[in-house]
Amino acid sequence: MFGASVKGKAGWLVTLLSAGGLVCALGTAAQAEYKPRASAPPLVLSPDLSNPWVVQIPRSQAKAVQSLRGSAKQKKKRTTSNRYSRRIPKQFLPTVVSYNTSHAPGTVVIDTTSRYLYLVQANGKARRYGVGVGRPGFEWAGVHKVTRKREWPDWRPPAEMLKRQPNLPRYMPGGPRNPLGARALYLGSTLYRIHGSNEPWTIGQAVSSGCIRMRNEDVAELYNMVPVGAKVYVR
Repeated sequence: MFGASVKGKAGWLVTLLSAGGLVCALGTAAQAEYKPRASAPPLVLSPDLSNPWVVQIPRSQAKAVQSLRGSAKQKKKRTTSNRYSRRIPKQFLPTVVSYNTSHAPGTVVIDTTSRYLYLVQANGKARRYGVGVGRPGFEWAGVHKVTRKREWPDWRPPAEMLKRQPNLPRYMPGGPRNPLGARALYLGSTLYRIHGSNEPWTIGQAVSSGCIRMRNEDVAELYNMVPVGAKVYVR
């Protein structure tokens, strides 16, 4: 960059910066007007931040962009629909059934073969729920008592599970993303629980590591009806 100094009649010093084409005047004399080569595009506010860019390109290209955006929305809609279309079969929804048993009302009986949990009631009835059970190799049977109950329990995977799946978190606080779901009923001194699930479409299947899974709304209902000390038969 180079410049030249010129002294005018009023004695003001003017610097001409020829490389940039910009004139700067010092003092009270009128300054030269700067005209940018092109005006900036107007500011556009929109909920969709891509809109200001779409309107500044040729219409033919804008239509193509809009078409791509529409395709992406349709794909997202289909993905969401598929995710939430996984419904459990109707037979695994809660219902009251006839149930002949010698167990006292308030006893929980879990039939892992049919994937049902029965809460024994009076007069030969039971409240029946669909459950998810242990996958092959993780089946078990026995008699225990409910030793404690927790709402929105936190989760600490046992060492055996971490050994099989080292990428699991060491701790997860209670909440909708927690695999133990909304409620948990702990069985004796075992690592097993009757608990909710953030994967309700697995009810009726054998997919767990031995715990008994229920829908969150179902385990919340059971939680309110089964006290600590209640007997649980798993067969």
